[in-house]
Amino acid sequence: MRNVYTVRQVNAYIKNMFTQDFMLNRIYVKGEVSNCRYHTSGHIYFSLKDESGTIACVMFAGSRAGLSFRMQEGQTVIVLGSVSVYERDGKYQLYAKEIVLDGAGMLYERFEALKRELEEMGMFAPEYKQPIPAYVQRVGIVTAPTGAAVRDIMNIAARRNPYVQLILYPALVQGEGAVPSIVRGIRMLEKQQVDVIIVGRGGGSIEDLWAFNEEQVARAIFDCTVPIISAVGHETDTLISDFVADLRAPTPSAAAELAVYEYAACEAQIQEYALRLRRQMQLRIQNERRRAEQMAVKLRFTHPRQKLNEQRQYAADLETRLRGQMEKRLKDERHKLALYIERMNGLSPLKKLNQGYSYVEDSSGKTVRSVSQTEVGDRLCIYVSDGAVEAEVKTVKRSQIGRR
Repeated sequence: MRNVYTVRQVNAYIKNMFTQDFMLNRIYVKGEVSNCRYHTSGHIYFSLKDESGTIACVMFAGSRAGLSFRMQEGQTVIVLGSVSVYERDGKYQLYAKEIVLDGAGMLYERFEALKRELEEMGMFAPEYKQPIPAYVQRVGIVTAPTGAAVRDIMNIAARRNPYVQLILYPALVQGEGAVPSIVRGIRMLEKQQVDVIIVGRGGGSIEDLWAFNEEQVARAIFDCTVPIISAVGHETDTLISDFVADLRAPTPSAAAELAVYEYAACEAQIQEYALRLRRQMQLRIQNERRRAEQMAVKLRFTHPRQKLNEQRQYAADLETRLRGQMEKRLKDERHKLALYIERMNGLSPLKKLNQGYSYVEDSSGKTVRSVSQTEVGDRLCIYVSDGAVEAEVKTVKRSQIGRR
């Protein structure tokens, strides 16, 4: 009786055969990408084809960490993986673990790997970038002596500032020997103590520009104590030297614009500065003169002589006030004295005597006010306005008025 197998058994058997084949467990397959689609689960499904056939491929989401580019239709890639059977469909397919671009794509992979490595080392960090001097006198150039790049740099430098000295190191910029030639040029110009170095060349394919993607060139640029401008290829070209250099220029012509200051603009700026300086000086002089005048006025008011004059004036004012007060006081006192004199005159015995009255004293000098103080025979002294009279009492008569 025949042996009959199920489809599952056959597919499992075939899968086992694939699994036991050592070559199929780790194989590199080169082909053109077609029917590529990114699944929402993160898996990538695509096919590899060449002129003779097609093989289905899948890269699971867990293996995509090593994929540094987005796969597109028509790309030529090299896939590392294993060939096995998908039992449900009974079809074999390539399970991809790594995918790299072929040719230029491989160079791109190398570029990305070196870029990540140097970036992790800090060689792209902005704190290591040196500023480009604003006014250079000597510019070093590392490029091919016969290329269009050096002619562009020379023409633009001569137009912007004919007084800047250009020092060219004729270097190989592509092919074998380019890397050590560029490195020697950087180090030679560094010893010449130029102000800035332009490292670059004209455009070309990625293979032509590859010398500027090498680690030796990157380290020479990073270690150089002179500021370096990287000017390689066209504006769309980005190389390792651009990331390491202190400044990236999109083209060699742009590098010359950045490195060499424009003499005419600088001269005009200096003239403008001179004009502004003169204006500022005139304004400052005017302000200082005004300030000096103000200080002179202030000094006149604060000078010791002014203080002395003020004190003298104050003393004179006090003297005047004192004299006025004294005169007023004297006037008042004179007035009072006059009043007192008048009052005294009214009470003065002499005034009375002048009016016909007399003043009588007894022999002992007492004033005789009453007849009772005298007796017959007493001697009296009678004072009148112009002298005195001595008399003797002969008779004493009492007044009738006094009795009442």
